[in-house]
Amino acid sequence: MFQYRQVLVRLRAGDTVREIARSGLMGRDKLGELHAVAQSQGWLDAGADVPDDQAIIAALGPARRASSTVSSAEPHRAAVKAWLQAGVQGRAIHAALKREHAYTGSYSAVVRMLRQLRDEMPPEVTVRLSFAPGEAAQVDFGAGPVLTHPDGKPRRTWAFVMTLCHSRHQYVEFVWDQASATWLGCHRRAFEWFDGVPG
Repeated sequence: MFQYRQVLVRLRAGDTVREIARSGLMGRDKLGELHAVAQSQGWLDAGADVPDDQAIIAALGPARRASSTVSSAEPHRAAVKAWLQAGVQGRAIHAALKREHAYTGSYSAVVRMLRQLRDEMPPEVTVRLSFAPGEAAQVDFGAGPVLTHPDGKPRRTWAFVMTLCHSRHQYVEFVWDQASATWLGCHRRAFEWFDGVPG
């Protein structure tokens, strides 16, 4: 809507439709339509205020969609929505439409519909966890870099990471395996490093 108000300001300042179109603000056809509506509404009069978004929307009416813009996936909206809610990925949905519904449309049409359906879905609710100092720690094992083992051969390592939930301070140790003894030893050394055990 800012674009429409900007055009109205320039029209009131005396710029021509051609000059505004050359600036790239809006195409000539749409500009001509807006100019005609603005004249009929009295928006170009010297004393008139620039209309707000609601007035512009009401005067221009709903955007027109060409019949060619109706999605080829539209007849299958219910099936696509059900698959999306079940966690099925876009490529699999496209393949299932082709296989089960003789769908001949493009994958891009399915992607556009999925984007539209996701926008209509309520956002996933997340809860931020809050911890008092020393109350909890989180532990994870992840793949580490390849390092030279004491036997001289390059070997994969594992990263043991303990993060204190309140302060987010971390203890990281690279180890050669994920055995139970290694796991327990990493915990012991982490607690020694932090000088305490979460309660």
